[in-house]
Amino acid sequence: MSGSGTDQSKAMIEIAGPVVVLVEPQLGENIGMAARAMGNFGLTRLRLVKPRDGWPNVQARRAASGADHILDKVELFDTVEEAVADCTLLFATTARAHDQAKPVVAPEAAAREAIAHVATGATAGIMFGRERYGLLNEEVALANRIITFPVNPGFASLNLAQAVLLCGYECFKHATASALPYAMPERSEPASQHQMQAFFDNLVRELDKVEFLRPVEKRETMLVNLRNIFSRMDPTKQDMHTLHGVVMAIAEGRKGPAKGGVLDGEQATRLRALLAEHGQGASPHESGTVRGLARLLRRNPTDAERLLWEALRTDRRFAGQFKRQTPVGRHIPDFVSFPQRTAIELVNADETEMIVTDRAARTAWLQERGYTVVAMSTSEVTGDLDAVLARLETALAGSMPGEA
Repeated sequence: MSGSGTDQSKAMIEIAGPVVVLVEPQLGENIGMAARAMGNFGLTRLRLVKPRDGWPNVQARRAASGADHILDKVELFDTVEEAVADCTLLFATTARAHDQAKPVVAPEAAAREAIAHVATGATAGIMFGRERYGLLNEEVALANRIITFPVNPGFASLNLAQAVLLCGYECFKHATASALPYAMPERSEPASQHQMQAFFDNLVRELDKVEFLRPVEKRETMLVNLRNIFSRMDPTKQDMHTLHGVVMAIAEGRKGPAKGGVLDGEQATRLRALLAEHGQGASPHESGTVRGLARLLRRNPTDAERLLWEALRTDRRFAGQFKRQTPVGRHIPDFVSFPQRTAIELVNADETEMIVTDRAARTAWLQERGYTVVAMSTSEVTGDLDAVLARLETALAGSMPGEA
C-alpha cells in the first residue's frame, strides 16, 4: 500500500547497502518507522532479533507509511550472533562509551566504508539496540567498529528510527554521489543590456515624475545604487517584463471611473468578448458610439494589451508609431499605426465563434483599405514578448505579409 510520501510514478531506488539489525525492539511503531527511514534512503534488508511484541506486527505496518516492501522481507532471529553471522563488516551504534578497544566513527565514515565493502560482494551490517538501554557490552563486542553520532552530549539519546535514518542518509549520499532528486526549473533567457537599460530608463522617468531622486547633488549616486540593485539580480527576460509591468502599475495606479478603468485584466478580457458579441457600432454613422467604446477599452486594458503597449511606447523601434484602441472607421483594432498602415490584433485562445467571425470581418475591412493586419496570440505576448516584437519589426519592414 502506498503511503503519503510515496510517488508511484517514479522508480524506486534500492542501493547496495548494509543490513539493518534491530536488537530486541520493543514497539511495533518503532520498527515501522525504522523501515520507513530505510525506504527513504534505499536500504531494503531488515533483520529483527526477538521483537518484544512478536512478528508480524500491525502497528509496525501502520507506522511504515508504505514501506511494505521492506516489512514483507523482514528476517527474524533468536540471537544477535545468528543475525550477524554472515557480516564481514559489522558496526554497533551507541551513544555510550563501552570502554572497548575498537575504532569509533561517525555515520558518514561508517557509510563510506560500508558501501565500499558491500560493493565487493561482501555483507556489512549496522546494529541498533533496544529503545530503553541500547546494546549490551557483549553485543558491542561483536562489532568491528562503533558508530556514534555528533549530538548534544547532555542529551544524546536518539529515537530508534532517527538513528536508522541518520545512517541511511549517509549511505544513500555515498551510493548516489549526493545527487538531488530534482533541480530548479530552467529559467528564461538572461536579460540583455538593452532590455535592462530600457527598464531602467522607464524606472528613472517615473521616479523623476514624483521627484524621488532628490536632492540633486545625490542623484547620480542614487542612480548607481539603483542600477546595482537590479544588475546584482542577474535578471531574465521574464523578470524584466514583470518589472516593467510593476513600474507601470504603480505609476498608473488603480484608476477610478471618472478618469480611467476599474476592471482587472480578466474582467477587461470579458468586456472585449461582450462588445464583440454585440457589435462595436451599429452603423458607420455612429461615430460617437465607436469613440466611446474605444475610450472604454483604453481605460480597461487586458494584461496582454498593457504589456504590449508598454513595449510599443518604450522600444525605440516602435516608439511614437502606434495608438491603442483608436477607431479606424467603425472598427477598433487593438493597436494601429496610421503612418505604417498596420493594425495589431490580440487573439485569445478561447474565443467564441462569434468573436472569431467579428475579428475576421474587421480584418477583411482593414485589408481592403490597405492595412496590414498582424495577429498575435495573448499567450505569445505574455510568454515571449521579444519574439512578438521581432515579428512585428519584420512585418513593418515589409518582409512578412500581413496575417489575418
